[in-house]
Amino acid sequence: MRTELVSAPGDPTRPNEDFASVGLPASGLGGALVILDGVTPPKDATGCLHSVPWFTARLGGALTELTVSRRDVTLPEILSQAILRTAESHSATCDLSHPRTPQATVVVARWSPETVEYLVLSDSALLLESPTGSVTPALDDRISRLPRSALATDALVDSTVRNKEGGFFTAAADPSVAGRAVTGALPRSEVRTLVALTDGATRWVEKFREGGWADCFTFVRKEGARALVERVRELERGDAEERAYLGRSKTHDDATVVYVEL
Repeated sequence: MRTELVSAPGDPTRPNEDFASVGLPASGLGGALVILDGVTPPKDATGCLHSVPWFTARLGGALTELTVSRRDVTLPEILSQAILRTAESHSATCDLSHPRTPQATVVVARWSPETVEYLVLSDSALLLESPTGSVTPALDDRISRLPRSALATDALVDSTVRNKEGGFFTAAADPSVAGRAVTGALPRSEVRTLVALTDGATRWVEKFREGGWADCFTFVRKEGARALVERVRELERGDAEERAYLGRSKTHDDATVVYVEL
């Protein structure tokens, strides 16, 4: 097995809000990857004393431990348990009902000698390559299907579509959101390589239209994960005027890429 993991902050003066890990069980059979993209909060109150990196570190750590150690538990159940564990760690000090309580997008993949399982929640992405070279994206595209008018302001998003029916879902403090994730499983023999990306890296496809998902996968395989992030940064610098994309106005975003050859 070969892995490559790169995570770069969008702003070097601010902490990276992404999380990434690759874990191998002590048995040596199989493994798991986890990536989270912490949702940058607005400038006003979030009801929480803690930062987004604090939250992603705890949720990501719980997901990593559970995916490796509890192979008898499904990925949605693992996400539910990880959200609950994280929520309990700050429920006494923070208002977890606030719509901007710390939250994150989620990608989890777990493989054994027999199976590759995956879970995607919100707008990070997982690419699965077959032994024949075909690439299948596993996506939760609910945000992209919303009208731009629904994403016009933070207040509108929070009141009408964030973690609401007809909108989109992220991992925050409600364990039941795990049931909203996109999930699947394939025979291990049908998956050769995995690439997981937060939306700071998927800009290569979704914002700058450098190619499709298969092209993105090929770029990472040939040039490396760091080269993809560097190319996105180059494109962002060339896009001199900050433009809102999916409700965001950041010139640069935290970008994470995990590449795993099974």
